[in-house]
Amino acid sequence: MTSPDDIVVECDLPDAPEKVWRALTEPEIVAAWLMPNDIKAETGHRFSLGTESRIDCTVLEAEPCRLLRYSWREAETNATVGFDSIVTFELTPAAGGGTHLRVVHDGFAAAATAVCCISGAGCSVVVDAPKPTKTLAAANAPQWRMAA
Repeated sequence: MTSPDDIVVECDLPDAPEKVWRALTEPEIVAAWLMPNDIKAETGHRFSLGTESRIDCTVLEAEPCRLLRYSWREAETNATVGFDSIVTFELTPAAGGGTHLRVVHDGFAAAATAVCCISGAGCSVVVDAPKPTKTLAAANAPQWRMAA
């Protein structure tokens, strides 16, 4: 179940769940589309995303080619207020050998609005903007295909 503060993105990818899983769990591939990391798809594994403004994570659930869920803890910095959330990736086989990917980042919208208001960036306009016409899958399709 999701709340209004969750960011939920669903898309159909032409790639098999195994390839999408690799894009979510292999450090060098995740670094190509997200940021440097030391992820391992093992429940209980602690890892970090990023180098300067590090995000500390712990794998909460990992079911190969089906489900990846991890905690997301941003540290407070001078420019931002840290927050805790959970990121969930659900992979479902789709017709034709592709994958339906559902990504939920819980509480992220509320935290992003708070961060923007505090930092004076004024990005609440972006947070509250209508859905883009270009999907996340379309925007990232080349990276997914090339990386995995």
